[in-house]
Amino acid sequence: MIAPSILSADFARLADEAARVSDADWLHVDVMDNHFVPNLTLGLPVVQALRAATDIPLDCHLMIEDPDRWAVGYAEAGAYNVTVHAEAVRDPIRTAADIRAAGGKAGLSLKPGTSLDDWSDALAHFDTLLVMTVEPGFGGQSFMPETMAKVRQARRLVDTGHLTVVVQVDGGINADTIGQAAEAGADCFVAGSAVYSTEDPAAAIARLRQLAADAAGR
Repeated sequence: MIAPSILSADFARLADEAARVSDADWLHVDVMDNHFVPNLTLGLPVVQALRAATDIPLDCHLMIEDPDRWAVGYAEAGAYNVTVHAEAVRDPIRTAADIRAAGGKAGLSLKPGTSLDDWSDALAHFDTLLVMTVEPGFGGQSFMPETMAKVRQARRLVDTGHLTVVVQVDGGINADTIGQAAEAGADCFVAGSAVYSTEDPAAAIARLRQLAADAAGR
């Protein structure tokens, strides 16, 4: 699955930018509060407007403090998947349950330095595992290949029946790196500039999807 990130889109034309990637599987929405990460992007009102403007499932990645308080609102607004950070959430199991009760899928994101071992039990209550392949906060960063060990570990847990999550990667994903992530076992790929900086986002999505399929071997 390919999830273009609107962090790389033109914020003055978000409805049009969503339409440019209408064949994407998910539309990734980076919510940053300038506290958990040193950047400020957008919040719930923009997500509500996007939900009214596109039929693409919205994949909201909350890089914020106190996600236990705010995550449910995104699910109630119609987000398909709402991801909170392991490093910020206080009660992950309860928050996952609340997101699901509000109609969304629940995701848990791990920074590059956060161990999967510490979260494998909690992940049984989530639908998505987002492995960050850069430090969260800004788009356009370089892919960190050392994070693929965590993706491989997650893939093994899924393949052996210990987890039932979608394994997602985010950060530096482009035509040169998506093969590494797919080979490691990722299912869903967040791509920002690799899609939105091109003249033909639909063609970029198709190419990324094919590169991932060729590399996956699954």
